[in-house]
Amino acid sequence: MAQEPKPERSMEARVGRDKQRYGSKGERLVAGVVPLSTDRTQVLLIQSSARKGWVLPKGGWEDDESQPEAACREAWEEAGIECKIEKDLGEIEEQRTEAQIKKYGATAPRALYRFYEVSVKEEKASWPEAYKRDRLWMVYSKAKECLKDRPELSEALERCSMKRK
Repeated sequence: MAQEPKPERSMEARVGRDKQRYGSKGERLVAGVVPLSTDRTQVLLIQSSARKGWVLPKGGWEDDESQPEAACREAWEEAGIECKIEKDLGEIEEQRTEAQIKKYGATAPRALYRFYEVSVKEEKASWPEAYKRDRLWMVYSKAKECLKDRPELSEALERCSMKRK
């Protein structure tokens, strides 16, 4: 039986929170990926949208997709990668302070994250957020240092099966 060809991914990143899912306590539900190289010796980080550091690809889980689909969509929009989910890394509760969260607006909600370990199948030369994000492959020690101020992202890195030389 022939496989259906995969539709091309949109070059438009989703914006806004009209379709955003929220948890029972009002927390924003966020899906993300820990993208690993084939040999699991490197992780792909992206510049934050404000270009103030390196982060893992992640974003809001919307009501027209599953959480794994949201994670892979965010990987495409933010990092320009096609990926395959290898492992569910579970939920990670928000660990930023109220002051850190409120930097994004007085009514910004806390978040509940779910990360997936993914293998990178392909890196594209252009992607929806290429104009505002760089991406960089890093070994574990460098990635851990870059994520030290984002405990929820550090926790996702710790849960993955990356080789820690």
